Amino acid sequence: MRIKGKVALVTGGGSGIGAASSHRLAEEGALVVVSDIDADAAKRVADDIMACGFRAEARYQDVTDQEQWQNIVSGIIESHGHLDILVNNAGIALTGSIEDTTLEDWRLVNAVNSEAVFMGTQAAVAVMKGTGGSIINISSIEGLVGDPLIAAYNASKASVRMMTKSAALHCAESGYGIRINSVHPGFIETPMVANGVAALGEENAQAFQERILNSIPMGVMGQPKDIANGILFLASDESAYMTGSELVIDGGFTAH
Repeated sequence: MRIKGKVALVTGGGSGIGAASSHRLAEEGALVVVSDIDADAAKRVADDIMACGFRAEARYQDVTDQEQWQNIVSGIIESHGHLDILVNNAGIALTGSIEDTTLEDWRLVNAVNSEAVFMGTQAAVAVMKGTGGSIINISSIEGLVGDPLIAAYNASKASVRMMTKSAALHCAESGYGIRINSVHPGFIETPMVANGVAALGEENAQAFQERILNSIPMGVMGQPKDIANGILFLASDESAYMTGSELVIDGGFTAH
């Protein structure tokens, strides 16, 4: 019960890393608000958590809508009195090099992956600065290294990395007691990764998978629970001396 009595909001909690993190935080004592643009998926995850004897509730949320951010955070405060943990996890990936990425795709990826993290962090800071808390922004190894086929995704995740540091410094210097850190997953077996690979086409997808697996020193892709455990660590007091930091969980990919 490492985070017993805390209230957590996990965006994009209906699948993949978000679902695994929602379960893990609930198992360790938090009441978890699972939000997702797919309301049915969020409800399934919340129902699964409650069926295991833990606390959760589901909320519909489009993370690109600032008014919805205000509503969901104020609703949590009204219902539970406090928000202690925010996991800015919702994200999308669209393939495309700098030559063939459309402006529409660029704006969509950055709206979900970058602007939404800004809005979520801002909304959480407003209600946490009286009590403290932990904000965990999910970036990626693609925010640390480049890939020729995901220009917009690279830019969005690098944005999360640096915005996290700026926000962390501001909160620390303001004495808010809010820690803000970024998590950088490697290649994890999630629906988003599977869909992104499939979008490359059969021949390119096979070549991509071979290249990636050969680049991971541990030889396998990670599982959502691997990232969920890192998120739990940052949510708990065990990481009390960490802010503005990058937690990389990638099977050694970026160690080259």
